[in-house]
Amino acid sequence: MSSSTDDAASQVAARLGFTAGQVIQEFGYDDDVDEAFRDALTDVTGSDLVDEDYDDVTDGVLIWFRDDDGDLTDVLVDAMTVLEDNGVIWVLTPKSGRPGHVSHSDIEEAATTSGLHAMTTFAVAADWSATRLGTRGRGK
Repeated sequence: MSSSTDDAASQVAARLGFTAGQVIQEFGYDDDVDEAFRDALTDVTGSDLVDEDYDDVTDGVLIWFRDDDGDLTDVLVDAMTVLEDNGVIWVLTPKSGRPGHVSHSDIEEAATTSGLHAMTTFAVAADWSATRLGTRGRGK
């Protein structure tokens, strides 16, 4: 991989808001994930991503989710069980036109059902977009 690709992945990883020392839990890892992006996240935090079975407190969650992965609401509820109160959840889905694409309305519906809402979406890799989910404000 080229240095410019590494730099781009690092910039995107930093844009997610993660910082050194944070514990990031990863759901939905498979052979189609973007490894350069994952490596950039571990560079930013200084530690490996922890898997779905991790049962200690986490600072953030990264969910790789494809159209045929089941129920996103269930994954979000599972992700929130060990997430710090001010923790960040990012749902990564294949971009439009790619196999496994998940519509924004489906992400929003799952988020709403689990007490969250979609805040922002942007490209994080050649084939992946990320949507930040947050807790509801005053009108919970």
